Amino acid sequence: MSFGQAISSRRQLLAGAGAALGVTLLPWRAQAEEARLNVYNWDTYIGATTLETFAAATGVSVQYDLFASNEELFAKLQAGNPGYDVIVPSDYMIESMIALDMLVPLDHAQLPNLRHLDPDPNFSDPAFNPGNRFAVPYLWGTMGIGYRKSAGPRPDSWATVFESDAYAGRIALLDDPRAMLGMALKYLGYSMNSIDAAQIAAARDVIIAAKPRIKTFAPDSGQDMLLAGDVDLAVEWSGDIVQVMQEDPDLDYVIPSQGGSVWMDTLAIPKGAPHLENAHAFINHIYDPAVNAEIARITRYPTPNLAAKALIDVADRDNPAIYPPAEVIATSETLIDVGDAARLYDEAWTVIQAA
Repeated sequence: MSFGQAISSRRQLLAGAGAALGVTLLPWRAQAEEARLNVYNWDTYIGATTLETFAAATGVSVQYDLFASNEELFAKLQAGNPGYDVIVPSDYMIESMIALDMLVPLDHAQLPNLRHLDPDPNFSDPAFNPGNRFAVPYLWGTMGIGYRKSAGPRPDSWATVFESDAYAGRIALLDDPRAMLGMALKYLGYSMNSIDAAQIAAARDVIIAAKPRIKTFAPDSGQDMLLAGDVDLAVEWSGDIVQVMQEDPDLDYVIPSQGGSVWMDTLAIPKGAPHLENAHAFINHIYDPAVNAEIARITRYPTPNLAAKALIDVADRDNPAIYPPAEVIATSETLIDVGDAARLYDEAWTVIQAA
């Protein structure tokens, strides 16, 4: 598997504790630190018992807050860390945060469970974070199309979203500028990381032209609208769609022929974190194979933890919607930091929303 140059809103905290996991209890923490940890993560992006098993292993209680986009996370921390210890930014955002000195270098000596990380360089030495110095991989996945099979043709091309009337009025696009403009750029045959103003403007115009056929721009809730029957096609993250596919066999997921987005989310410690020892203990806990396997089973996203992957059901490991084949990965791209061109994407999205 190759993610290309480098390896972007996931889904509400799952309530309830599940069966006890085979977690190695390591009841250590710096005595000088209070027994607290403040985590800032995506919605529905953790195991059902992760926080409970961490508390049992360390005696540390967790304050768990949610964000909906990388941009929201960045804005929250840019003016100064309000007290978070562990954050879960995506690949391209890690690049930006490293450049702005917003992250604490990780002490790998405090992360012995990193030995379970897949040695593939895309995980062990990603271009956006060489040597995993400032973050370690959490989960990865793709962006494509979730759809109701009985409602229309299989959307094997982005033309089904941006041009066809097959699902007119029943389409949800993700309310994410880089992601959606990126998919429109892929449709036009350009890179989703284009820094060319004319190409980004062309992608903007494609989405504007499609707006009469679009029901809504969903804030990472397209999968719920799909399950409820409010839409029949949703551009979304793979794990979100796989989760609802379990509840409705009429739903499916596809990455169009022009390719989609491949991404990696990471675990990082922001500058100003008040509980550094607890933060490292939490990241190490996440890498415990039993803990990690439960997270992967619950979220339905692929894990870069080889020992955890071995504990996952074969049906999930063989599911191409979760672990896509190499030829699908090859047609996809990873969002990267586009520098000053980010302004072009923001301006294009403002025009799209106003149109």
